[in-house]
Amino acid sequence: MECIENKPYNELKIGDTASLTRTLTKQDIQLFAIMSGDVNPAHLDEEYAKSSHFHEIIAHGMWGGALISTVIGTLLPGPGTIYLQQNMEFKSPIGLGDLVTIEVSVKEKLPDNRVLLACTCTDQDDEVAIIGDALVIAPSEKTKRPRVALPRVELKETESERYKQLIALAKDLRPLKTIVVHPVDVNSLAGAIEAAEDGLIEPILVGPKHKIEMAAKELNADISKYKIVDTKHSHEAADKAVEMIRSGEGEALMKGKLHTQEFMHPMMDKLTGLRTGRRMSHIVALDAPSYHKPLFLTDAAINIEPDLPAKKDIVQNAIDLFIALTNRTPKVAILSAVETVDPKIPSTLDATALCKMAERGQITGGIIDGPLALDNAISKEAARAKGISSQVAGDADILVVPDVESGNMLYKQMRYLSGIEGAGIVLGATVPIILTSRASGPQTRKASSAMALIYYRKMGNGHG
Repeated sequence: MECIENKPYNELKIGDTASLTRTLTKQDIQLFAIMSGDVNPAHLDEEYAKSSHFHEIIAHGMWGGALISTVIGTLLPGPGTIYLQQNMEFKSPIGLGDLVTIEVSVKEKLPDNRVLLACTCTDQDDEVAIIGDALVIAPSEKTKRPRVALPRVELKETESERYKQLIALAKDLRPLKTIVVHPVDVNSLAGAIEAAEDGLIEPILVGPKHKIEMAAKELNADISKYKIVDTKHSHEAADKAVEMIRSGEGEALMKGKLHTQEFMHPMMDKLTGLRTGRRMSHIVALDAPSYHKPLFLTDAAINIEPDLPAKKDIVQNAIDLFIALTNRTPKVAILSAVETVDPKIPSTLDATALCKMAERGQITGGIIDGPLALDNAISKEAARAKGISSQVAGDADILVVPDVESGNMLYKQMRYLSGIEGAGIVLGATVPIILTSRASGPQTRKASSAMALIYYRKMGNGHG
């Protein structure tokens, strides 16, 4: 067990020294800001820092001071030391990624166990960032104690970096003329407005006009520049939206505050809907910070109990979207409860058939493997433990679930227990359909809009 040990007053000698070395990370700066409440943009806002004389994000000087306190409290004099006062000069900034060394040495021994310590903080170029003195009361008795195991702290960004990158990919493309269906609450209206302000969509708001205007008032947003098509209720709004798409008035659809089944129903009509030769399916781009790359999930919203032909289309839709967004060949994991073929579990048979269909060119553009259980689809360690040798296992880009029940439960478990957001669209219709949870925030809706825009333009529908 790792221990920390002090050096009591009677053992201290002039010139005794202790030090530690630490690299400044973004999480260090964020944690300090959370604890102190200091949100100075020089410490937190990369664009502001680059536009200022700092050129990059810098640490608050007190971060270095906190490390000095760490050396004093754990190394010299160590446990039991009481910090009385300090006199520090902050000579130069500490930048993100700098390797800093904190050194504390005994400068003077004073009566009543007081000790004056010389303190310095230098960077990897030996430039002094902090210099000064600290006055402490050194402990009287020798102490050796186990080092306390601190809890692990994980910070979740208020805005997803992956979604920011996705939105950035769409910035030079012509906005999608998007029919927004029943945007009568703050979340759905704000998402549409922010997507419009970012140049992702040109919204046409379809729904009860008075309810849309009430939501805009609550949001304190000016919607006078957007066209509103008045309807009596959400059901009529969904019907009207499909009619407008069929007449060429829009290039995409966006779900507002209405149930997915009600939203999708008129689109599925065989005569008047938006069907194509391919099955419609929902694909979610998951914001999963703990996973080593972007991860997609399908289908957790549309197809209740898909048969093999439907699963073929579900897989192909996801592959096509992934390629449009990344220009890479995706690794596709066909999920089941187990990773072996079991006639008693139909999804394992479907997974095997889908892999063979890919081999024969019936599914194109991806590397497919299955059946795979979730753990060995996304964890190399789990795959190795079960002896699975596969290009996909432990490194999947796309997760294909057996049915809507398992997919919906998996996604909601991720969202509500792990805080993972999902930007989603439906493919397989004549136009992309931006479909997110009614509880999704504006950034998720913007990321969904970016996905639809990139896909639509790259598939040859309009010009960038």
